[in-house]
Amino acid sequence: MKLQLVRSTLALFAAGLALAYGSAAPAAEFSAQQKAAIEAIIKDYLIKNPEILRDAMVELDRRQKEQEKQAQLTITGDPSSKLYTSAHQAIIGNPQGTATLVEFFDYNCGYCKRALADLANLMKNDANLKVILKDYPILTPGSIEAAQVASALRNQFQGEKFWEYHQKLLSTRGPVGKDQALEVARDMGADMDKLAKDMKDPAVQAGIDETLQMASALNLNGTPSYVVGEDVVIGAVGYAELKTRVDNAHKCGKATC
Repeated sequence: MKLQLVRSTLALFAAGLALAYGSAAPAAEFSAQQKAAIEAIIKDYLIKNPEILRDAMVELDRRQKEQEKQAQLTITGDPSSKLYTSAHQAIIGNPQGTATLVEFFDYNCGYCKRALADLANLMKNDANLKVILKDYPILTPGSIEAAQVASALRNQFQGEKFWEYHQKLLSTRGPVGKDQALEVARDMGADMDKLAKDMKDPAVQAGIDETLQMASALNLNGTPSYVVGEDVVIGAVGYAELKTRVDNAHKCGKATC
């Protein structure tokens, strides 16, 4: 990207110098002597004013972030988006809440485990918070297995029951995979025959694939990642920041009022 920027800057300088030479001819028609003169002027100017490249890169970064933000808003700002309406996700907290928090997580994510208490406290202290959990299994093959079990289990466990399962599985020490996910389900009284059958339903993998595609569209590069009030929040940012964003979402529908 930096090389591309340098080339673009040099091209701009060259175009300006071409006009200064009083010629609209393409660079290929410059004589060798003219090309050498232009290159020398450009080099000398950039050496004397290197901050130009720095400022250009800062501006390029700002524009790229703004473009990314606008692309995200086409999803996060659309109430009908599958980000909020998909059948392949768990809804906990208050389903009719006036603010919504979406979490993308991985059952093998250490930061997700640490952030679990933040989410629990948010729901405990906010009766009007709707939480959507999306399995985003990107860390290990075991993550995919655990997501498959959890997704199939939602046919049996919903609301508070699934939230209890989610907490227990995410709190499991060591690597998490199919065996651990099934063990927690069994301990909580799940119908294991039905669970085994439901795990074979193509809709289970379709739901995981849908979340992976959604995360890619939002440019999420890790877990946990959140969406609150149209804003994308990357990382375990802590209870205080999440609460501020949720409170703002209640007030004005955005994470920052």
